[in-house]
Amino acid sequence: MILLKKYQEVRSHSLQLVEPLKTEDFVPQPVVDVSPPKWHLAHTTWFFEEMILSPNLSDYQVFHPRYRYVFNSYYESVGDRVARPHRGWMSRPTVEEVMEYRAYVDAHMQAFLQQEEQLSPEVRDLIELGLQHEQQHQELFWTDTKFTFSLNPLYPVYKQGGALLHQINEERGWLEQEGGMVDIGFEGEGFCFDNELNRHQAFLNPYRIRKDLVTNSDFMAFIEEDGYKRHEFWHSEGWDWVNQNERKAPLYWEKEGQDWVHFTMEGRVPVRREEILCHVNYYEAFAYAQWRGLRLPTEFEWEAAADLFAWGKRWEWTQSAYLPYPKYQKAAGAVGEYNGKFMVSQMVLRGASVATSPGHARKTYRNFFHPQLAWQFTGIRLAESL
Repeated sequence: MILLKKYQEVRSHSLQLVEPLKTEDFVPQPVVDVSPPKWHLAHTTWFFEEMILSPNLSDYQVFHPRYRYVFNSYYESVGDRVARPHRGWMSRPTVEEVMEYRAYVDAHMQAFLQQEEQLSPEVRDLIELGLQHEQQHQELFWTDTKFTFSLNPLYPVYKQGGALLHQINEERGWLEQEGGMVDIGFEGEGFCFDNELNRHQAFLNPYRIRKDLVTNSDFMAFIEEDGYKRHEFWHSEGWDWVNQNERKAPLYWEKEGQDWVHFTMEGRVPVRREEILCHVNYYEAFAYAQWRGLRLPTEFEWEAAADLFAWGKRWEWTQSAYLPYPKYQKAAGAVGEYNGKFMVSQMVLRGASVATSPGHARKTYRNFFHPQLAWQFTGIRLAESL
């Protein structure tokens, strides 16, 4: 009953994450990129009802006939859906009803998984995908809730000890890499997303990569030397972003007298200089590297060296565009919409973050976001060609 045990653990973890919230916290959606906690809980449940139970149990009765529409995210194959910016408009279903929905689907899924050994490999793989999908939404819960809380003038505390920011580098210095042909992509047993396939070879020129991530103190120096005012460090799009948004510092940072403070999940606190930088977008990461006379690593350089440095505290921007690997094939139907259709206008991040759920990280994992976004727990590792 390995799959059943994992199902119970993952689903329970989502409920543990929302436990500190008040009812009013479950609904707001201040910007399009952020989804309400209530929606995360319901959409991950929708996945199991829509993708597993409805197709595989002939006598299954859906919990509510309109939830197929209300909690679809971006699956064109499934049909119409509530527009993404409107997820926070829905006061109904209530939080209580969403919890009832989860309990209903969980009861049917756990009964279904009692026959785990009899399930086809395809169904087992789809259930695993659903669990990995929910773990992605668990990380999004942290990032989305933090953004929403940050806009509240009361600076709410999610919970004491829940800042997820107080990490320092374990080691420093450079790692020199000879380059040459390297193997890239997932292989072996266990789960991976389709964008981690197929394993292939890539040629790397000699380079070196930092063992440590950029710290708050490092980035303060960039700000103090007018990094946000000097166009020569920025892409054209990045410079437009700086000026249009009047950005002067990373997301959540504010100047208070001569000191910096920032919003965290345990409220508004001073920025600690020695801690690892967080919440910068690709434009900022690129500009900082330019200011240092260095660059960001490619995703292939990052993966080739990942066994030699500590990672997992921040999603790390690379200078690689999000593109398919050689011989990449999208799956048929809704599952094929999971990654492939987003392979345009986005940049790859590698590693994981302190908000990543346990067991969800691996060095071949390819995260991807648009370059202006910084609400994830993102950071900077530097590289240099030799």
